[in-house]
Amino acid sequence: MSTRTFLSVMMAILLAGCAGPQADTGADGMEIEAAGPPTLEELKTATYGPFDGQSVTLMNGKWEGEPFVEGGASMPIVWLSEGLYLTGDLDEDTAPEAVVHLTYSTGGTGNFRYLAVMARASEGVVQQGLAEIGDRVALRAARIDSGRVVLDVLQAGPEDAMCCPSQLARRTFTLQAGELVEVESEVMGVASADTLAGTEWLLRRLSSDEDAPSSPEVTITFGEGAATGNSGCNDFTATVTQGDQPMNLVIGPVTATQMACDPETMALEQRVLDALENVESWGFQLGWLVLTYQRDESWGTLFFEPR
Repeated sequence: MSTRTFLSVMMAILLAGCAGPQADTGADGMEIEAAGPPTLEELKTATYGPFDGQSVTLMNGKWEGEPFVEGGASMPIVWLSEGLYLTGDLDEDTAPEAVVHLTYSTGGTGNFRYLAVMARASEGVVQQGLAEIGDRVALRAARIDSGRVVLDVLQAGPEDAMCCPSQLARRTFTLQAGELVEVESEVMGVASADTLAGTEWLLRRLSSDEDAPSSPEVTITFGEGAATGNSGCNDFTATVTQGDQPMNLVIGPVTATQMACDPETMALEQRVLDALENVESWGFQLGWLVLTYQRDESWGTLFFEPR
């Protein structure tokens, strides 16, 4: 072999080694460029369903149908919950899928929760499977484990009203032949104040539409009949009492240390401590702890994320 031929062969080998991963071929023969799972931004404009027999395409994470009564305000709505976005390979094809949470409101009190598995295909982002979780089921935690979607939920038990679920359960879903199928469901007890123990919770929102400042951190940790934490400037302790119902909770009286901080921090601290002393119930929303309080005949909520 001549020197020139040898160099040409070596250059071809080097170029082949530097090339990126080869594209896959779809069922229609078109090449699908190798890529990761659909992004959250892409999923805000994807098509999902069916919901009551109708598939819907979201716009900026939401779809609204026609009013049930002409000129009325009640209409079907589907929205994407940005608080849940999981990725992993659910169908053993080595390409990761995305798992998201959707809510379908029929215009009444019902809010039906769904899981959707979304993937890339030659025609774009497509739905691989959809499963209903249930009416007003609250999500405590979610993960992908060995190709299965595992949810820890708070759902209505046999004695619960739909408004007030208190049954703790673990539910497992797998992707089978183009359908998302629930394969296991394990009831793990009834929720109580003890359910919150063992986790440090960080305040993330002062209301549903008002973020809490990232600094200083406001924290709360529940134990046996007590709660401790930091309210922004001072450390605090409080008694915790279970109410008449599993999701009812009384916090306080609250005792705090007496350090002085800047006026803005002190105002935040006072707001948080006042809210805690007026807490009446708790729940979960996409893994976050939600404490609901009533003060001066108005209701408010504090949202905490587990550290």
